[in-house]
Amino acid sequence: MDNQQNHRQLTQIGKPTAAELIKQLEQFDGSSGQFLTNLLAVQCLLGRADSGAILRNNQQKGVDVLAIYPALKEKQAPPLWLNQSAELIRQADSADTVIVKALGLQEEIDNKTIQHYAVLVRLKISDIGQAMGAFVVRAGDNNALEASRGQLELTAGLLGNFEKRLTVQNKQTGLVSLQKAMETLSAINRQKRFISTAMALCNETASQWQCERVSIGFLKGRYVKIKAISHTEDFSRKMQVVQDIESAMEECLDQDCEVLYPASPEATYISRAADDLSRSHGPLAILSVPFRWDGEVRGVLTLEREAGKPFTLGEIEVIRLACELCTVRLWELYEHDRWIGGKVIAKVRSGLALLIGAKYTWTKILAILISGLIVFLIFAKGPFRAEAPFALEATYQQVVCASFDGYIKSVNVEVGDPVTEKTILAELDTAELRLKLAGVKAEQAGYLKQVSAAMRDSETAQAQIAQANSAKAQAQIDLFNYLIEQGKVISPISGVVVKGDLKRQIGAPVKTGDVLFEVTPLESLRAELLVPEDQIFDISVGQEGYLATVSYPSQRIKFIVERVNPMAEVVNNRNIFKVRVRLLETHPETHSWMRPGMEGVAKISIGKRRYVWIWTRRIVNWLRMKLWL
Repeated sequence: MDNQQNHRQLTQIGKPTAAELIKQLEQFDGSSGQFLTNLLAVQCLLGRADSGAILRNNQQKGVDVLAIYPALKEKQAPPLWLNQSAELIRQADSADTVIVKALGLQEEIDNKTIQHYAVLVRLKISDIGQAMGAFVVRAGDNNALEASRGQLELTAGLLGNFEKRLTVQNKQTGLVSLQKAMETLSAINRQKRFISTAMALCNETASQWQCERVSIGFLKGRYVKIKAISHTEDFSRKMQVVQDIESAMEECLDQDCEVLYPASPEATYISRAADDLSRSHGPLAILSVPFRWDGEVRGVLTLEREAGKPFTLGEIEVIRLACELCTVRLWELYEHDRWIGGKVIAKVRSGLALLIGAKYTWTKILAILISGLIVFLIFAKGPFRAEAPFALEATYQQVVCASFDGYIKSVNVEVGDPVTEKTILAELDTAELRLKLAGVKAEQAGYLKQVSAAMRDSETAQAQIAQANSAKAQAQIDLFNYLIEQGKVISPISGVVVKGDLKRQIGAPVKTGDVLFEVTPLESLRAELLVPEDQIFDISVGQEGYLATVSYPSQRIKFIVERVNPMAEVVNNRNIFKVRVRLLETHPETHSWMRPGMEGVAKISIGKRRYVWIWTRRIVNWLRMKLWL
């Protein structure tokens, strides 16, 4: 029915009163779009408006036309007042309920100027949202304009009455549908056996929806087998009608959706078997609804009735609800209402299907991986290493002392610097020794002159005495030269300076024998491991391993066990055994960073052990001690 026919249906013949128009509109039974068009017609008649439209702002900042009166002709351009109203809606404040705007159009009637106005009335539509009714009103003065505005604002309330009536009708329809579903559920709950329950469901469904035949089938293996047919006690699967119904059920089960025949043009499912059933035993309207349990289709309910009464969407929803409510009861009886042997066979079959079937693939793969991991841990062997902290220490250290009493003049090295043999570590001040040396040389020159004079005068005794004093002076000269030479403190070996931070003591006095430096060769470094008591019996002389220091954790240094201390010591409230190892990789060029006193972690290779023993030995030993096993 088009807009003009709706308008004629409301107005009929003659000029109805306002009460008659409102009553006809309230009793209108049609779609929302038709109601909006009729509402505009009534508002235009009561509000003395020439035209009207219901407009709404969209998300693209445009305006949608929901309804218009009078209807535009095909390919007719929108009138000017509609464009102006749309622009007003874009600019309107959401708080405004009625907007009146002059359109700028005037006309002279009986020597009186008539102005055209756009009156916008805000509407609230439940399924659409905020909208506005736009009307074109002609008024010669403000009183006529206000009268039209008031009528339009009052008639906007008719929309609320229509929506309330629709809500009540929907609720009533929902209650009726729920009542049908609950009556179907009540019918099957009164039964205690599966066959009687299935028969009750078929009979109740046929009665509620006026069906000629209702059948229910359950999946058995790969095919659907009918278990009950409404108002039929005995039937044979060899009957053609039973085979056709089972084909329609399998068609529904394979697609896992409701199959309706005749199908709508927009339907995407296949209804070939339902078509064959309808043509062979009808014509019939057919509906197949699947039963789902744990997300899988377990059975199908097929309804058949006269072709002139096709199933509506509302009926399909109610039938689907009834099937969902009855599924639990039906499936439990189908599974348990059988003899004990059948139950055992079904359980074994389902267990085997779960074990070797195509379902739960990832769960099965995970179970296989876990089982393989357990078997690997029990039977496979891997390297077992004992772990212990260590500290580097030197086998021996070369001490460099002061050769005479003096003062530090300069220092050339610091602690940690590598040095070679004959490297000058520091120098002592020899100025005083040089002065004494010069004095002794002068005395020696005097003694030599005395020797020459005594020899000239043939005074042998005096010559010998002078000669002895000259030799004594020469000995003092040699001593002073030696001490001056010892003023350069030289490293006797190649290695690393581990003691002797003297740069802050330049000018300080030293005495003969004071230790100035200590030099350690890298080749003499070894490590001392602190092995816990629970691992000491796995360690023996000759075993190899690797250690890494905290300073250079990426460097692995190989070692060999040389000695295991037979007596335990207490360190940090724990019993430990000291194990001395010899480093096999201490080349000065590649391991010049190594210093005595460095700490880290060492791992000694014990041998091959099972992985499960390696990872559980500590907790097993703890349990044995606690439980005394």
